[in-house]
Amino acid sequence: MHRRDKHTDKRADRGPMAADQPLGAADSDDAYARGATAETGDPAMSDPGAPHGAAVGGVTPPVSSELVEQREKYLRLAAEYDNYRKRTARERQEAGARGQADMVKQLIDPLDDLSRFAHLDAATVDAATVVQGAELVERKMLKALTAAGLQVIDPVDQAFDPALHEAVATEPALSPEDDHVVARVYQPGYIFAGQLLRPARVVVKQWNG
Repeated sequence: MHRRDKHTDKRADRGPMAADQPLGAADSDDAYARGATAETGDPAMSDPGAPHGAAVGGVTPPVSSELVEQREKYLRLAAEYDNYRKRTARERQEAGARGQADMVKQLIDPLDDLSRFAHLDAATVDAATVVQGAELVERKMLKALTAAGLQVIDPVDQAFDPALHEAVATEPALSPEDDHVVARVYQPGYIFAGQLLRPARVVVKQWNG
């Protein structure tokens, strides 16, 4: 009377398995999830060791606004410096041209005087007049050049200075005190704006004992 139906027992044994997920389904879902994550190319999941902001999979991260601002600032500064350099070079050139023009302007009057004396009739003008005219031109030219910064080196009776003088000859000195003293000047020297243009060519006294 209490014999169990074999078919009923089998269905009862299979009942709980049918209600639950089939064996191996959970593992299949996990594997699918892992595969989907790998296919999406998420840097945080695919390469945990990659540095933050680095290009992954050939994709370059966007440039930050701060970097763009710094680059624009650098370009502006470079352009401003280039304009400043060009402006200062142009101003120096213009200042030099103005200085030369001022010097030439001061030489115009002596040039006019020289031109008048150069075209005098030698048959009607005596030598004294020509000499006086030449002296006048010399004084005017020296005045103009001195105002522009020219210094004349005329070291008669001064100690010989090899930095400013060039000895072209010597003559005996009458006393030891006159040794290496300039006796005569063949050609005066000139200094302009602190630069030696030409040394004075002189005769130097030499004491021979």
